[in-house]
Amino acid sequence: MRIVFMGTPEFAAVSLERLYAEGHDIAGVFTKPDKPRNRGMKVSYSPVKEVALAHGTDVHQPASFADGAAAQTIRMLNCDIVAVVAYGRILPRDVLELPALGCVNIHASLLPKYRGAAPVQWAILNGEKETGVTSMRMSEELDAGDIFFVKKTPIGNDETAGELLNRLGPLGAELLCETIEALSCGRAVPVPQIHSEATFAPPLEKDISLIDWSDTALNIKRKVCGLNPWPIAKAELGGTKYKIYSVDIGEREAADMKPGEVRSSRARGLEVACSDAVITIKELQAPGGKRMPAVEFLKGNRLIGEQ
Repeated sequence: MRIVFMGTPEFAAVSLERLYAEGHDIAGVFTKPDKPRNRGMKVSYSPVKEVALAHGTDVHQPASFADGAAAQTIRMLNCDIVAVVAYGRILPRDVLELPALGCVNIHASLLPKYRGAAPVQWAILNGEKETGVTSMRMSEELDAGDIFFVKKTPIGNDETAGELLNRLGPLGAELLCETIEALSCGRAVPVPQIHSEATFAPPLEKDISLIDWSDTALNIKRKVCGLNPWPIAKAELGGTKYKIYSVDIGEREAADMKPGEVRSSRARGLEVACSDAVITIKELQAPGGKRMPAVEFLKGNRLIGEQ
């Protein structure tokens, strides 16, 4: 199968590697333009570009599809199918209509739930018990195309968004290959989504990071898990704002503590009261400091107001 692949992050790179391993002819790879990343603002390649270059495949990085140049490039590549995984762009009609077998997308949710840029994070934030990956025929509307196949998986109680994405990557790669095989054999029958049941997963913003200690313990834990590895939940403790990487819900209620009140437990970590229970912070990072277990942090630090 001659394929044009489109994608950007590591989640997509896993699918591209799988396509190479399955022996598909990758005619070309599209990914977002290079940009400065991390603290040094050094320009670096996307994970998908790294994989493509390692396999000697031409990489295309259009800033836009508006001028028709990208469509012309895809036409010249003469592919059977366009496979899209977390590319980060909605494809225009002139691209969607080019390949003989259409444009197929792998989305990291159980569509029609969680259309959009951050489906894994919002599934955890909202307390979903399971998620998965969906293959669909792409349309001009965001994640609204007809569905081919779905693979489901439970969400672990302590699973972070990063950990879940790492599990979904291979699952999505497997689903992409199965969908392409079914399309090539004429066995893929697309089913329209029930649009009235659609929910959305907008991009994450830093301003949702701050923990509100008057919230429930379960909601706070969901925030810590769902915002890891970015933008990371943050909490004000003793007048200082810390990044919070891992928490547990304590067994005792917070009846004798006010929300936000801090007590240290040298064996377990920092205990903080919320509306209905006590949260134990297991891993945190102070401003300008290193990420570390809370029990290690407590060996050399004491919070203002700590009991």
